Amino acid sequence: MKERPYQICTKTVMDTIGDPDITFDEHGVCNYYYEYTEKLKVRIAPKEIAEKQLEVLIDKIKQHGKNKQYDCLIGVSGGVDSTYVAWLVKKLGLRPLAVHLDNGWNSELAVKNIENILNKLNIDLYTEVLDWNEFRDLQLSFLKASTPDGEIPTDHAIGAILYKIADKYGIKYIINGQNFRNEGMLPSSWARGYLDWKYIRSVQKIFGTEKLNTFPHLKPLEFILYNTVKGIKTFSILNYIDFNKQEAMKTIETELGWKYYGGKHYESIYTRFYQSYILPKKFNIDKRKAHYSCLIMSTGELSREQALELLKQPTADPKIMEEDRSYIIKKLGITEDTFDQIMNAPIKTIYDYPNIHKYELFFRKSLLRLRKLGIMPN
Repeated sequence: MKERPYQICTKTVMDTIGDPDITFDEHGVCNYYYEYTEKLKVRIAPKEIAEKQLEVLIDKIKQHGKNKQYDCLIGVSGGVDSTYVAWLVKKLGLRPLAVHLDNGWNSELAVKNIENILNKLNIDLYTEVLDWNEFRDLQLSFLKASTPDGEIPTDHAIGAILYKIADKYGIKYIINGQNFRNEGMLPSSWARGYLDWKYIRSVQKIFGTEKLNTFPHLKPLEFILYNTVKGIKTFSILNYIDFNKQEAMKTIETELGWKYYGGKHYESIYTRFYQSYILPKKFNIDKRKAHYSCLIMSTGELSREQALELLKQPTADPKIMEEDRSYIIKKLGITEDTFDQIMNAPIKTIYDYPNIHKYELFFRKSLLRLRKLGIMPN
């Protein structure tokens, strides 16, 4: 990769830095542009069709939820998307139960945002608090594994908890805050295996010291069971509306008193540091490139020229990054030398550890085909 000539896509801001899989055609257009264009056709229907599809889904949710305390489940982090989803489902007349995963890294503002918005919307909250010793050890294991997907433990736990709570309360619909317009273009080498319990367990076995006795997890057969036999469906409601990030922020600020964190997913101190410090410094990965490219192509919120200017700015305030660095080293219970060793260790991928990634890829491709056929919601 170091010897590869630098090249940037002529349609997006994706480039060769930190990405071994990017390719270009004779016009300098990258593979992600074409892949995202095709997936947009499947994931985002024309406005009139999407409105009718959403109407049908909402009616099904209400029918399935009759005579139950809750008719749907939503995850809340205090961020823009999940907050807007909470506001939206209440506006649509649904009766959600909100679920929050406390992994020990919530910012003070995140806690206040969650408490404030749920009180104003009159939504009940279920909070799953992870065992700190187990989770701290697992996060350290992923840092030592030296792969760019150090956020997988949290992502996996969230998915597992949502299915567990939905099953417990007999809820058939999980409504998430994922938004394909903003998040649909992400190189696979940047994040692999969030559904892969074998991968997570193997990394912990190699690098960890704690047994994952209480860590929420989801095995492949359990995932299939939840989706088929138990009929629990997950869909991204933001894909069915004309969602604009800036407009959404204005709405939740005005109606709910929501406060901005300063960056995507920065409601978590660890996520802020991981995306703004570890990924760029160790892996040469700047996730803003994928996010801005989505906005260029899907909503027009940014022009390519504007995105290029924004990328010249630091990923986060350098002063905050230094404060976060000290805080995270202390909270993880490691030394400066250990952290430096982690940052300087050779880069690896999921393929360096036991995994079932090929099955996850097959699952994702199958899911896309089912969405094309209209069998699975978006």
